[in-house]
Amino acid sequence: MMKRVLIATGCLFFALGAPVLKAQAKDASAPASATAPAQPAATTQSTPVTAVTNGESKQSYQLSPEKLRHAIAITRVRNILTIVGTLWGLLVVWVILASRLAVRIEKWVVARFHARWIQGIFYFAIFIVITTLADLPLGLYGEHVERHFGISVQSWGGWFVDQGKALGLGVLFGVLILLFFNWLVKVSPRRYWVWSWLITIPILAFGIIVSPYIANIFVKSEPLEMHHAALVSRLETLVARTGTNIPRDKMFLALQSEKSNGVNAYVAGMGRTKRMVIWDTTADRLPEDETLFIVGHESGHYVLNHIPKEFALDVVIFCFLFWVSAKLGEWIFKKNGAKWGIESLDSRAGFTVLLLALTIVATFLTPAMNAVSRHFEHQADVYGQEAIHTLVADPQKTAVASFNHLGELWLEDPNPSPFMEFWFGSHPSTSDRANFAAHYDPWANGGKGEFFDK
Repeated sequence: MMKRVLIATGCLFFALGAPVLKAQAKDASAPASATAPAQPAATTQSTPVTAVTNGESKQSYQLSPEKLRHAIAITRVRNILTIVGTLWGLLVVWVILASRLAVRIEKWVVARFHARWIQGIFYFAIFIVITTLADLPLGLYGEHVERHFGISVQSWGGWFVDQGKALGLGVLFGVLILLFFNWLVKVSPRRYWVWSWLITIPILAFGIIVSPYIANIFVKSEPLEMHHAALVSRLETLVARTGTNIPRDKMFLALQSEKSNGVNAYVAGMGRTKRMVIWDTTADRLPEDETLFIVGHESGHYVLNHIPKEFALDVVIFCFLFWVSAKLGEWIFKKNGAKWGIESLDSRAGFTVLLLALTIVATFLTPAMNAVSRHFEHQADVYGQEAIHTLVADPQKTAVASFNHLGELWLEDPNPSPFMEFWFGSHPSTSDRANFAAHYDPWANGGKGEFFDK
């Protein structure tokens, strides 16, 4: 969905030592994908193709035969990496426990440091480093594939620097959060899951607020007006129409072309940190009308209150998540604690059992959370298409062309796996989105839109 979802929930789950419910952060675009090897991504070859279904002509998402082969190939790899990565994350934590590595690490830190909080800092820092390194081979292969198909253009040196930054942030914030939550288990052995849930609420809010600053650690951004003054003027018209209240000095251009051939735009932050961010690949390679639609989509998330709605939903889900994880973790501890050499649940090794349980429960909650995300994304598509009505010559053609360009640049499979879409898809498929856009014209025959009268 929006960048803030990935950053806020991602930082939380990473800090907890559990794999993120990886709703792919497509924003208005598709997930990271590919084009032709070693060639800049083009935006002029995947014009919508007219198809006939049940006697009706409609425009939908189409790819050239060559790009279709690439899309199918890279989608297969992405699907495998997604499934294997999910299972691998569970297995790594299980092995850390079952091999008694967790107990050995705990004994090592206890033997060297007297203060319990210092012991916790070193234990959880080691834990985060181990789990991060265990994920590195899959990340390396995924980056190799993205580079092979021309999506990623980042140097390997730059990629490793980004991994180091992510690890540093994970250790910095993750250790503090894990240390505090472990302390809650010790001081409140029966209600720790309630206190953990309550503490999670401000953590999520904090993640939303600081998300623009975290993004700047990885991608440099500059004022959009410095590079695209004409686009800024058109965006101001869109901002006025949608009421998102984002002034010129809050419109930024992310210099993503140094790393990717993909395109994207999003609205991030909250309150004083709220801003509009457009990748330079989007501003440079897509027609302005299509950029307006993408930004209109992201504006829809704000205007339709998807952020507070999702925040409220997250609060409820995390309550259930922590409660079930506590019950499951206690059951796993009773069954395996002695065999794994763990003396108590409030020890660091015992707390790692709770992290394993959290990972398992979060994995099974993924489809439900993504179903809600897909609903919000569809609403934002509708809003975006209505928002550009009167601002572009043909909103339908603009939206369809946008989805075709986005799908082509990210190499989205026109026929994705229903299972993958159900379990891991945070967005409707590009084909479904393009097909809907091609037929959505609420103003025909004197009608009006769902969100705009004209």
